[in-house]
Amino acid sequence: MAKKKLLLLAHKLLSAMLSLLFHTVRKSSNKQQQTPISTSPAAPPPPDDGANSRHPPPVVHRGPLPPAQRASTLVVDVDAALLLRSGGGDGLFPYFMLVALEAGGFLRGFVLLLLYPLLLLIGLRSGAAAAVRAMAVVSFCGLRAGGRFRAGRAVLPKWLMEDLAAEAFDALRAAAGEGRAAVVVCVTAMPRVMVEGFLREYLGVEAVVVAPEMKVIWGFYTGLMEDAADHKVAAAAAEGKEVVGFAGSPDFLQHPLARCCKEIFLVSSDEKCRWRPLPRDKYPKPMVFHDGRLAFRPTAADTLAMFAWLPLGAALGAARLAVALAAPYRYSTPLLAATGMSWRLKGGRPALPVGGRGQLFVCNHRTLIDPVYVSVALDRQVRAVSYSLSRLSELISPIGRTVRLTRDRASDGAAMARLLDGGDLVVVCPEGTTCREPYLLRFSPLFAELSDDVVPVGIAVETSMFYATTAGGLKCFDPLYYMVNPRMCYTVQFLDKVDTSPARSGAAPSTDMANLVQRRMGDALGYGCTMLTRKDKYLMLAGNDGVVRSTDDKSAAAGGGAAATAGKKKDKSTEKEN
Repeated sequence: MAKKKLLLLAHKLLSAMLSLLFHTVRKSSNKQQQTPISTSPAAPPPPDDGANSRHPPPVVHRGPLPPAQRASTLVVDVDAALLLRSGGGDGLFPYFMLVALEAGGFLRGFVLLLLYPLLLLIGLRSGAAAAVRAMAVVSFCGLRAGGRFRAGRAVLPKWLMEDLAAEAFDALRAAAGEGRAAVVVCVTAMPRVMVEGFLREYLGVEAVVVAPEMKVIWGFYTGLMEDAADHKVAAAAAEGKEVVGFAGSPDFLQHPLARCCKEIFLVSSDEKCRWRPLPRDKYPKPMVFHDGRLAFRPTAADTLAMFAWLPLGAALGAARLAVALAAPYRYSTPLLAATGMSWRLKGGRPALPVGGRGQLFVCNHRTLIDPVYVSVALDRQVRAVSYSLSRLSELISPIGRTVRLTRDRASDGAAMARLLDGGDLVVVCPEGTTCREPYLLRFSPLFAELSDDVVPVGIAVETSMFYATTAGGLKCFDPLYYMVNPRMCYTVQFLDKVDTSPARSGAAPSTDMANLVQRRMGDALGYGCTMLTRKDKYLMLAGNDGVVRSTDDKSAAAGGGAAATAGKKKDKSTEKEN
């Protein structure tokens, strides 16, 4: 009995503390009159201030935005209407977790995960807006602002695009296209730095972004959000125009911009459950480049599983590394496959030269350990050439020391020619940088001038938890992140030899031969061919040209091109041309 009374007393004390904490918020929210939702014009949100009295009440319709809807200004609720799984504060949790982990580190992400039950309670007691503000404090407080904050332009757009509803996007493009809507106003509860890059660069519509601003002091985010002032500008621009709203939550009816709308189309949660993500081949701009270590959408449950796995994964990764370094390929392959680290050979092995000059293998670049798996697939030692590689990556490489290139065409060509003349099997990645998505970057033509024939090698990588590449982080940790994955698989495919003698003899430009090899590799892998380069990638993801100017462990910024504007993934079923 005494124990039950003690538990009851503790429960009452906790309830009293929470009531005191949220008393002010509830008091202010109770003053707001809730608006009933109706399919008829007779149930709009009532006016609640003097500014609202200038506009007639909007007509609220149940259902998605009609494709034939005409309006001079379109107001879109991004969180609840465009994104499939992001309605309310709880639905936005994965995006704040991405900021916490990718920009702040694992410790910040762990703190945000521990606060998840409290965030749910805040959302229930005070609304989604209060939960969003709490997540912003944990995710942003102390982060450096300005150009160093890369998550908004390099990490989040991929996950936001994958969460974009195809039905909502089609309705938006139909309503905003062909001159129907002069202005598209995107409304979101997330901070501007999280969504502006996605909305402006990838959504494919000219939009006014109405989002809260993060307060900055001395170049660092405080974690506090200021209410968006853009809605005043947008409301002034919409004055006297035909404004239509598109929302997925009744909370939108309380937004200041909702009062400017003549009509509001409100999608129900049941209808959203039937929506599907936008297919990759319908993206308004191809998602060629993105950064960040996480290879999964960090919901609360998945993030908890990641933190629970990390201690075991670190031990397993060390064991995998020891086996890879100590055991021959024929023994290490089954041992590593038993731990979830597998590889497969698609097709057969090429015939290797016996004596004389060596063979040049040209492969696309997925991770730093691509040459290792080419060596495993051939069951022969190879020599890999690379523009930049950390000392740690060289130390743990099972194929020996990598030949460093200098980006000087003459000296690099001479170095690779010496290896071939010595009878070595040389592996080169002419893209010059890694690319995670199903695209091939522009091939440097130097390899076509070094040998009479080359063997193209198609590489595909599957990981379950972490990416083994980075543009803005420490590249020396790339192999370690790969080893820590619960399961991963490399696929190696040797293609038919390509005769490059016309380039060596001067009968054909070396660029044509490089493009030919790229197309054949793209056809075999089902990847789209682009003309993007290493420099493009780093200008977009890291804000620099990607040139490594030092050789210590911290000089990790290696890799390639970026405006996600070229090349679409080649669909095997329809065989679209690149």
